[in-house]
Amino acid sequence: MNAIETPSGSLTYDELSERAAAVRISAPRVALAMPPGLDFAVALHACMQAGVEVVPVDLREPAWRLADAGQVIERLENGGQVGGEGFGLVVHTSGTTGVPRPISLSLSHIQANSDAVTSVIEPGRWLCPLPLSHIGGLMVLLRSWLTRTTAVLGPADTEDVTVASLVPTQLARLVHRPPPPSLQCVMLGGAPADPTLLVRAREAGWPVRPSYGLTQACSAVTLADVGDVSSSGRPLPGLSVSLADDGEIIVAGPSVVGGVHATGDLGAWDGDRLVVRGRKVDTIVSGGENVMPQEVEAVLLSHPAVAEAAVIGRPDPEWGEAVTAFVVLRAPAPDLRDFARSRLAPFKVPKAIEEVGELPRNAAGKILRRELA
Repeated sequence: MNAIETPSGSLTYDELSERAAAVRISAPRVALAMPPGLDFAVALHACMQAGVEVVPVDLREPAWRLADAGQVIERLENGGQVGGEGFGLVVHTSGTTGVPRPISLSLSHIQANSDAVTSVIEPGRWLCPLPLSHIGGLMVLLRSWLTRTTAVLGPADTEDVTVASLVPTQLARLVHRPPPPSLQCVMLGGAPADPTLLVRAREAGWPVRPSYGLTQACSAVTLADVGDVSSSGRPLPGLSVSLADDGEIIVAGPSVVGGVHATGDLGAWDGDRLVVRGRKVDTIVSGGENVMPQEVEAVLLSHPAVAEAAVIGRPDPEWGEAVTAFVVLRAPAPDLRDFARSRLAPFKVPKAIEEVGELPRNAAGKILRRELA
């Protein structure tokens, strides 16, 4: 059986182990500053076999962030605040609310996530079109290897796979075509999914399961059923989710760093299913009223002329923060504020809507609101 398949070739488990064994590793921690592909997979597997910690580096980041990653490695080598013994990962957060932070994940965290996810999703041939510098992409490889199944690195439209890990931006580019006949599940994560997109995917026959996860929990925490367009689903086996008095999502379990983590996200329950409202820091306070950007974005995205939308609070002398929307249009839409007014409470209607050519996003498809601000 192949352990890894890429557009440039594949390796069986024996071949992967043989090539990994030839890699000399003399340090307790190794930075992987490599593009996705067979060489990355061999290096990662070599670190697993040697029992050393891996710090993946995102080569698309600006030079100052690459330098910061080097400083993280130096701190680790000198006994800094993160790191451990044996194989593990030091993975940077997505950076949507500031500079990406390094999170140390042990083999026990990785194994716990793999066990939880693969108890619900049969791994088979798992497609990863995601960056391997972030936890969502890395865990496709690691889950596959821990279950002796096949990880497939390739574009989002790769055929002959049984599971695919996608972000909403990738799914949006695929829903106009039928899914591959072999595809049993799309594990959708990385960024909040627009309900309009989820409805389109369901109608087109895509077996999408929205999820909620974070780096500090070694990827997924909850997983929805196929066809669920309104929630992020139920906690995975072995994990628990609770809500603080202010609605902040608290996750706990063996895949969570420290055992328990306050996420900084706001949520609510729909029965036993988690509905993620958005980041606490993204909450807009306009005229004394709280507005969640994702709610306004979902309404704008339901307009047939709107391809993408992002909402922020812009400083305003009258309102404190004025709800402001940025939209990417696929057709002229002169009535967007009237459209929003018919579907939102008055204080949630954007005071201004600006058309832009594209929205700033990170590799996982999350909107970088600070750049809009």
